[in-house]
Amino acid sequence: MKLGADLQAFAERLGHEFSRAEHLIRAVTHSSMSTTNRGDNQRFEFLGDRVLGLVIAEALLKADAGASEGLLAPRFNALVRKETCADVAREIDVGAVLRLGRSEMKSGGRRKEALLADALEAVIAAVYLDAGFEAARALVLRLWADRITSVEGDARDPKTALQEWAQARGEPPPAYSEIKRAGPDHQPVFTIEVRLAGGAVERASAGTKRQAEQLAAQALLRKVEQ
Repeated sequence: MKLGADLQAFAERLGHEFSRAEHLIRAVTHSSMSTTNRGDNQRFEFLGDRVLGLVIAEALLKADAGASEGLLAPRFNALVRKETCADVAREIDVGAVLRLGRSEMKSGGRRKEALLADALEAVIAAVYLDAGFEAARALVLRLWADRITSVEGDARDPKTALQEWAQARGEPPPAYSEIKRAGPDHQPVFTIEVRLAGGAVERASAGTKRQAEQLAAQALLRKVEQ
């Protein structure tokens, strides 16, 4: 089995020459495209998530030998969460090589955050299965290099940080509500409002509710901490 021109170019972007093309082919095959003779990437995604976690955990320990678990955990979460994986996937254009069914393709699957993140983790697994842990480690460290060195000292996600801010002052948790949804079904834009019991409020818009909530929480946290 040989890689097509698009997958060969993608492998070159990864910097890995696959000895077994089927590993990469399966890694980029979404469940909407799978058949009885062609498996999807869900099992690879499961494995790749674990490989990614181990590499990132090890890298963080080496990067800051004196950091406590309390600091390492949020940094780790910031580096392995779906949003980060999707950002890395976009940088190497994973979406261009995804094998998607017609309905998923029409609904904008090549741009969906969850699909991109899962496919990237599956690609990590493909490299691991093709050439072992050291090859997978080298790939992750190269793709995440800038993020590992620049991850914030306190990398708690904004929603968690805002909730902790409120709890420290005896307030109930922040309240989130969807204010607006715009755009086509395959590329929606959500506007989320977050409000504290004391009346402080902020809004933000993004392509997913989760991202919009994070951005709104980040904006409100900056406001109340000033």
